[in-house]
Amino acid sequence: MPAPLDDLIVVDLTHVLAGPFASTILSDLGARVIKVERPGTGDDTRAFPPIVEGDSAYFVGLNHGKESIALDLHHDPDREILDRLLARADMVLENYRPGVMERLGYGWEDLHKKHPRLIYGAVSGYGHTGPDALRPAYDMVVQARGGVMSITGEKGRDPVRTGASIGDIVAGMFLTQGVLAALYAREKTGLGQKIDVAMLDSQIAILEHAVAIATTTGEAPGPAGARHPSITPFETFHASDGLFVIAAGNDALFAKLAQLLGHPEWIEDPRFATNPARCEHHRLLKRLIEIETLHATRAEWIDRLVAAGIPTGPIQNVLEVLEDPQILARNMVVDVGQTNGGHKFTAAGNPIKMTGLEDVISRPAAPKLDEDRAAILEWLNAG
Repeated sequence: MPAPLDDLIVVDLTHVLAGPFASTILSDLGARVIKVERPGTGDDTRAFPPIVEGDSAYFVGLNHGKESIALDLHHDPDREILDRLLARADMVLENYRPGVMERLGYGWEDLHKKHPRLIYGAVSGYGHTGPDALRPAYDMVVQARGGVMSITGEKGRDPVRTGASIGDIVAGMFLTQGVLAALYAREKTGLGQKIDVAMLDSQIAILEHAVAIATTTGEAPGPAGARHPSITPFETFHASDGLFVIAAGNDALFAKLAQLLGHPEWIEDPRFATNPARCEHHRLLKRLIEIETLHATRAEWIDRLVAAGIPTGPIQNVLEVLEDPQILARNMVVDVGQTNGGHKFTAAGNPIKMTGLEDVISRPAAPKLDEDRAAILEWLNAG
């Protein structure tokens, strides 16, 4: 079967992370993504280490399977090429600050008049409206301003950013959702739409428990380490050889845990009988659980918990994750070949599994800067 987006043409003017993350999802779903880059340097991430044989592993992971053409949008011949690309495209993605595309003559209003079916996807730090729309932003800035850093880390310690760049990545996910919704709407209306995604907005959207706590108690939640502030027990625990996690997310699972640990009396104990009570007495409960878990290794406890149907898992480093049999079985580690027989890279696979989408364990090479100019021009001329 053909890939679900195999007839979709995306002109990708984005760079670094949020936009390229979105266009990579579209590419993995079958879209043809034509990446428009600055002449000479290209996407900033081409210079991000680690660099192997002249290629950035970071860039490859976010841009495999795309085509590259370098265009100077202040140069009339290159503008003419972009105009022709946009006339053939289903959607255009950009992550410039508000106003940049308008000054270049490629803002939403201009493009919608020329190409009414074109879908316009924009991702920026603060969005295209509001008092701070023109401010620059990076992932760490929106994690800080959006409240995520305030609830990340250990209690009493300085706030920290999350280990993954969720300011960019979550915004990229929302951009993908938005352009696909617009694609569906176009089937009914025949018209494209503008999608305006802000990185800051996207951080607010993922504060599920924090917003609930703050708005009902009037107090801002702080960092709780590995513990979930609204579910107990739901955190890390010490075994004889280190930490592992237990996530007993409801009363039935807690009852199983109590039985497994040899303390069925906890089930009726008023301090632990309900989740609100367990949250109130979480420190005591953790100490009581660890009195038992310290008597065996992490692997032994994980085996016992899994057998009992209690959610648990090891705390793995990234190298361990890349060798995890479940991850490998789901094709979430893929090889990216490079042109001319160069170094092969490893990238994350596509987490969207569909019956009509072949889930292969390899990806086409990431493009060299301007590598596809001749082929793109030939395609434009043929059309």
